[in-house]
Amino acid sequence: MSNQYYQLPSGYVLALQPDSAFPPLRDALTEPNGLIAIGGDLSSQRLLDAYQHGIFPWYSEGEPILWWSPHPRMVLFPDELNVSRSLSKVLNKQLFDIRINTAFRDVITACSKTARPEQSGTWISPEMIEAYCQLHTLGYAISVESWQNDVLVGGCYGVKINRMFFGESMFHHVSDASKVAFVHLVCYLQSHQVGMIDCQMKTPLLTSFGGREIPRAQFEKHLSQLIQA
Repeated sequence: MSNQYYQLPSGYVLALQPDSAFPPLRDALTEPNGLIAIGGDLSSQRLLDAYQHGIFPWYSEGEPILWWSPHPRMVLFPDELNVSRSLSKVLNKQLFDIRINTAFRDVITACSKTARPEQSGTWISPEMIEAYCQLHTLGYAISVESWQNDVLVGGCYGVKINRMFFGESMFHHVSDASKVAFVHLVCYLQSHQVGMIDCQMKTPLLTSFGGREIPRAQFEKHLSQLIQA
């Protein structure tokens, strides 16, 4: 079957068919934010293949599935984690009971309901929730949770493949709950020899934690090494 493409103002984008492979990252559009393919599905096989090639889904309800590979890429190397003095004080107070993988569905659902100033809606649709819960069942998607009095008050989740982690989203209902969960996530990943956390897009919060943008070619090199490790 020959490949089909969508024509957009900034270029052509592959229309994924059931048996289509993702194109090389060099084919991603420079605008907007590295769109590389449209369509396909959210099966576990498709998602794992996407992450292993440096591609992730991000779209709104009512749209086809959109697949992205931004350039530059926001990443955090675990050894470069920066914890502010104020957050260190919060960590020392041990205000939260930190748990791992005890409420994955609750975490991703809470993330889907979190209002974000830079977004008019959520990309975490019911279809996405089910797809990532399946990845969790398979042992790839993980959550780190902040609890108070047995109430979930913050957390974050993402996908781990070998020594690579792909961060997805976080939420909080209590101040600093998501930040504390994120610090514990990084420590957890360090203990599992994860060498790089894909943060996808630059945000002030990730920058404050020590995240930085790197060129796509450098990202691909690290990704290949860590996925195969």
